Amino acid sequence: MSADPAPFIGSEALARGLLNRHQLRSRFRAELPDVYVPKEASLSLRQRTVAAWLWSRRNATVAGAAAAAWHGTRWIDDQVPVELIHANPRAPRGVITRRDELRDGEVQTVPSPSGDIALTTPERTAFDIGRRGQVRTAVARLDALFRATNLRTGDVTRLALSHPGKRGLAQLASVLDLVDAGAQSPRETYLRLLLIAAGLPRPQTQIRVVTDEYTYHLDLGWEGHMVAVEYDGDQHRTDRWQFVSDIRRLERLERLGWVVIRVVAEDRPADIVRRVRQALESRRPSVR
Repeated sequence: MSADPAPFIGSEALARGLLNRHQLRSRFRAELPDVYVPKEASLSLRQRTVAAWLWSRRNATVAGAAAAAWHGTRWIDDQVPVELIHANPRAPRGVITRRDELRDGEVQTVPSPSGDIALTTPERTAFDIGRRGQVRTAVARLDALFRATNLRTGDVTRLALSHPGKRGLAQLASVLDLVDAGAQSPRETYLRLLLIAAGLPRPQTQIRVVTDEYTYHLDLGWEGHMVAVEYDGDQHRTDRWQFVSDIRRLERLERLGWVVIRVVAEDRPADIVRRVRQALESRRPSVR
């Protein structure tokens, strides 16, 4: 058997004569009980998800963040616990099992080298993520899920109506009210939530500014006030071309009359709110 990074069930490989016990012990490691991977393999979330599904003997349905990642959601850490809807309550480390009810239309299958894997649909995935954990983490994940799948708030709300009495429905409603697929990173989501929590008007995301030469999309802001807030990640400082491009872009926007507040990871939340509030207040006399 080759050192393929795809997880496999050890007992099945032995039964089929693909390797012997010595080869299994010397070349592979048990990632989960009876689920093996090459000894030196560093697994992605997708590979860990396949391993967890194989641990369930292919009976579980992948849910939560792992399902969201399979649907194309970005920014999910490879080491996040893999959630399974599965009857076995004794989950190994790195796996969470839940005895949730799944209804018709809430599960789909996706192909993998180990077989067709069952996972929750985007709507059901959003329903589960929105009900659990911290609100801001749930909003960030749903921002990315909605962006990846073109999901709509109404799709999740309709599914929620078919599950009356489920735990977390109040939180889900709050999360759905805050979701905005315009956010392009968790940092942008957290920035938007910070401003909303501070009592500022809800900002618009991906504001389109068109000039004769360029078209810009501002992270978030208030078009009527011509105030924008942008999060500058590390690439804005480490990439020289990006750095120069940012300077020219900012100059052009300021000539058009925009106030652009640039935020970096080191900024204190209170200072961000203060700067944004001052910018909005300075524009009140000239609001279009």
